[in-house]
Amino acid sequence: MSLIPKKGSVYVVDDDEAVRDSLQWLLEGKDYRVRCFESAEAFLSRYDPREVACLIADIRMGGMSGMELQERLIERQSPLPIVFITGHGDVPMAVESMKRGALDFIQKPFNEEQLLALVERMLEKAKESFASHQQAASRDALLSKLTGRESQVLERIVAGRLNKQIADDLGISIKTVEAHRANIMEKLGANTVADLLKIALGQTPAKA
Repeated sequence: MSLIPKKGSVYVVDDDEAVRDSLQWLLEGKDYRVRCFESAEAFLSRYDPREVACLIADIRMGGMSGMELQERLIERQSPLPIVFITGHGDVPMAVESMKRGALDFIQKPFNEEQLLALVERMLEKAKESFASHQQAASRDALLSKLTGRESQVLERIVAGRLNKQIADDLGISIKTVEAHRANIMEKLGANTVADLLKIALGQTPAKA
């Protein structure tokens, strides 16, 4: 068994067993981890959003279509990059799927090199998307620890307001603002105002 780490996970969703088998054979041969599903419903019940992966799905399937699957993933705010497999005559549908965020589409019978290049592109995008997604989720979890009043104080700190201005805005004493500020720093694990800005804005603040 190879000790070389797999390049990444590829989900394949297609109701045609021959297509699933050929994609699995092709991708596993290139050292990707492949998981195949015969329907969109089966995929959604087993999909792990924490995994860095990409999705190859048939746009036209019995039951839930590829487009409906895409809608469900958008509703879940999934960062999973998608490429659709399309048959003859499905190009307008595929173009519509790209407007909704699909990375690309590939027509049957597909060109192997083109498909492999797409998978590589999707997994690169997946790494970036999943990192941003995780960062946003961690940030939201941290910010949810704040009370309503602390959130109001934080908004004003981010806007560059001074303690006295924040006190006037909220009709509280400067001492109370300082207490809220200390609580916010502690809850968010921030040592400096720069750290605080970085967490609140989800980015590195520009140096003055």
